[in-house]
Amino acid sequence: MTTITTTNPVRSDVVEEQAPARTRQSRLWAVIGIGAALAGVGTIITSSAVSAVYDPSLTTPEQIMAKLETQAGWMFALHSVTVVGALLMLVFGAGLHRRLRAALPADSSLPLLAFAGMLGTAVVSILGSGLDTEFMLALAAGDGTVEASSAIMYNHWIGTIPWLWTLAGVTGVSVFLAARARAVPRWLGIVGLVMGGLTLLAGISPFEYMAGPVAVLWLLVTAVGFTAGDKAFRNA
Repeated sequence: MTTITTTNPVRSDVVEEQAPARTRQSRLWAVIGIGAALAGVGTIITSSAVSAVYDPSLTTPEQIMAKLETQAGWMFALHSVTVVGALLMLVFGAGLHRRLRAALPADSSLPLLAFAGMLGTAVVSILGSGLDTEFMLALAAGDGTVEASSAIMYNHWIGTIPWLWTLAGVTGVSVFLAARARAVPRWLGIVGLVMGGLTLLAGISPFEYMAGPVAVLWLLVTAVGFTAGDKAFRNA
C-alpha cells in the first residue's frame, strides 16, 4: 500500500500582515515656527525703522517725504522678512493642526481654530506688505513720482498693518484649551492663555498694533516649547 502525502495550506491567498514600523514624530514644523517668530521680530524692527511720519521734528509733508527717501532700504527689508515670515507661519500652523489632531478627539474644532489663527495672521502680513513695491521703488529712486500725502499714508500703513497679529491670539487660546484636554503640555497652555489672551485684548482695543509684539513672543515661546519640550507626545 502506497501512502501519498500532500501539503495544502489553509489559505494560500493570504499574506501575513506585519505590524507597521513605528515612525518618529517630526519637529520640523515647530522649528519653522521659531523662524516665523524671528521673522516677526524682523518685521517689527524694520517697520519701526521707517519712522519719518512719527518724527515730531518733521512738520511738513515735504520734510517727511525727504526722510522717507532715505529709509527705502528698510522698506525693502520689511517686505522680504514679512513675506518670509508669513510663509513660515503657514507651515507652523499646518504642523500645529496635525499635532493637535493627533491628540484630541476626532470631532474637536481646536485643531482647525489653531490653524485658522495662523492662516489669518499670515494673510494680514501679506496684505501689510502689499503696498511696498508701489512705494519703496519710487522712494528709493527719489524721482518725485509719489505724492507726499500718499507716502505719509504708506508710512502709517506699514507702521500698523504688519503688527496686527490679533488672530494669532486665537491660536494661543486654542493651545490653552487643548492643554486643558491634556493634549499638550500644561505650561504651553498657560503661555497660550496669557499671551494669546493679551493678544486678543490688544486687537480688540484701540491699540491693536500692540498685538504684534505680544503674539510674536507667544509664537517664539510656543515654537521652542514644541521643539524641545514635547517629549511625552513624541515618545508615545
